[in-house]
Amino acid sequence: MEITRFWDALPDRAREALRREGTTVMMKPGALLTREHTHTSQVFVLHRGAVKVWVDRAGDIAILDVLGPGDLVGELEAVDGGVRHANVEALTAVEATRLTADRFRRVLDAHPGTVWTVAAVLAERLRDANELRIAHFPDDPERRLAGRLLRLTSRFGAPPAADGGSGNGAAAAVEVRLPVSQQDLGRWAGMGRRKVAQILTAESVRGGLAVARNVIVARNVIVVRSADALRRLANGD
Repeated sequence: MEITRFWDALPDRAREALRREGTTVMMKPGALLTREHTHTSQVFVLHRGAVKVWVDRAGDIAILDVLGPGDLVGELEAVDGGVRHANVEALTAVEATRLTADRFRRVLDAHPGTVWTVAAVLAERLRDANELRIAHFPDDPERRLAGRLLRLTSRFGAPPAADGGSGNGAAAAVEVRLPVSQQDLGRWAGMGRRKVAQILTAESVRGGLAVARNVIVARNVIVVRSADALRRLANGD
């Protein structure tokens, strides 16, 4: 899964301009960068930490994404001037550059190529949302969960500390150290926590593959034994 990181894709001059126009902010876990249904127009570029993007519909929580270093937050409202469509909450301590929408657009106007970088971010997120929808027809909860786990490993994955960074390519184990629970995974993949737990302990195997055989979800850490197997599950192979 290819993740488009806004900051990494920018030329140096555009990064410098965003730093000049913005302010560096530090946020504690649980702090909200944005609140849904509000009219604030700030844009954030994340440099450190992780945030979850979520909505509340009559008490039911749905997680839309989990973002990390290099990612852009608030770009939709900066583009269309609409109300916030979601809450963005710090999962860990976060460092970010914060700009007003006007200043963000000013940088885009001064560095025209950066508009295509924003477009690439939006396109990647749209593709991911479409893949999640497709996995509902027919309903395939294991594929949906595999896709969310793969997205986490693509953004935050690192070799397990015990490996000392030595791995053997796509089949090597990867761990994600974030406070993401089974309930969070369910809210992200469109299922209940019990269903997530069932998938993570299931004995059934599809084509030699199973999430349960490749993933361990523990407190504040997710270990993926084989990213390649998870990728094949997410792609419906």
